[in-house]
Amino acid sequence: MVLELYMDLLSQPCRAVYIFAKKTNIPFMMKNIDMLKGQQFSEEFNKVNFLRKVPVLKDGDYILEESTAILLYLSRKYNTPSHWYPPDMKQRGRVDEYLAWQHTTIRANASKILWLKVVMPLFLGQQLPVEKVQEVTEDLNTSLKKLEDKFLQDKPFIIGTEVSLADLVALVELMQPLGAGMNVFEGRPKLLDWRKRVEASVGKDLFHEAHARILNEKELRSIQVDPALKAQLKPMFLRMLK
Repeated sequence: MVLELYMDLLSQPCRAVYIFAKKTNIPFMMKNIDMLKGQQFSEEFNKVNFLRKVPVLKDGDYILEESTAILLYLSRKYNTPSHWYPPDMKQRGRVDEYLAWQHTTIRANASKILWLKVVMPLFLGQQLPVEKVQEVTEDLNTSLKKLEDKFLQDKPFIIGTEVSLADLVALVELMQPLGAGMNVFEGRPKLLDWRKRVEASVGKDLFHEAHARILNEKELRSIQVDPALKAQLKPMFLRMLK
């Protein structure tokens, strides 16, 4: 059976899986799940993923959730080029280290910028307090400093001289604020040079194909949210702002 990947390319974990599968020539069928239309809550998707999250991998009867697990599964099953997830245990440990760290730091903070400046106003019909956005921006800046000083240092890539899953995941996450008009690479020459190297390694055409929607700020701000989803999530967003 053909490998199926359930994704919404507005989601940074989905984009990382999409780019990796495409770059390494893994054959798959993409099942688009539009989260802002509430498709993750459909009965059909519930049969695939009880947690109602994306991305999801379906390989025959085998279903796997969580983007990091999916990336590692694909790298092992399809024996992808070793630089993505090196056989050397110490280098592999560095990839694992970054993938474990990023969930509550880079990924969380970069995603919050888009949610606060673009997605939540779509649900609430109003712009959010500037101080709330500033708070998250400060947290993101702290995470970016750690990415540069701890993980990247003076190396071309996070684990050394070749691109890895750590670089792909990191860069995809840092594209998220661009959808809200925030360029996190401005004033950070080391990070900008790293971005160029990762994009070149992935392939600029593929990278920009995956990010076409997230980089169209005007389109993002005009998305029509499913009314039922808006009614369901609006109370939660209001509680988050208190």
